[in-house]
Amino acid sequence: MMNQVSAVKHWADANQTIAFWLKVALGANLIAVLAQVAVPLPFVAITGQSLAVTLVGFALGRKAAVGAVLLYLLEGAMGMPVFANGKAGLGVLMGPSGGYLIGFVAMAFILGWASDRGVLKSTWKSLLAAFAATAVMFAFGLAQLSFFVPQGELLAHGLYPFIAGGVAKAILASALVIPAYRFFRRF
Repeated sequence: MMNQVSAVKHWADANQTIAFWLKVALGANLIAVLAQVAVPLPFVAITGQSLAVTLVGFALGRKAAVGAVLLYLLEGAMGMPVFANGKAGLGVLMGPSGGYLIGFVAMAFILGWASDRGVLKSTWKSLLAAFAATAVMFAFGLAQLSFFVPQGELLAHGLYPFIAGGVAKAILASALVIPAYRFFRRF
């Protein structure tokens, strides 16, 4: 009898592990796909990366969301063209936009943590969590970008052009979060 119970527990643990890594892989690929969606503006393009990270963070919870972002960054660092505009390599992570990419890890952590604590039950709370996580991502991005732009031009290059897009993506993600959460819970 004990061997049967142990076997069932082992099978359940194996299924949980497979489900976790499937969520991580799906999340990383969603980010990669939406990174290629861009709305060109006069000086910059707004991509779907942060929208994807918001959806993944809310839908997967803290551990799987952070895993998905780390896998996405690893794929890009290894040369897979998953970053915006099909870019890849360590140079992207070390370049002007690299801080935003690294900030996605913190963003996923915050959103996943909020999701794990039930923020998805409230549209307003999910919206506030999305805004807070986006602000943290911008902080990481601006910190690294500050090494690449002239003093006094940081916000003009790294924040102001992206505020409207960031707000729109946070609102859209909050509106989509419940269906996305239900989708990923099936796994």
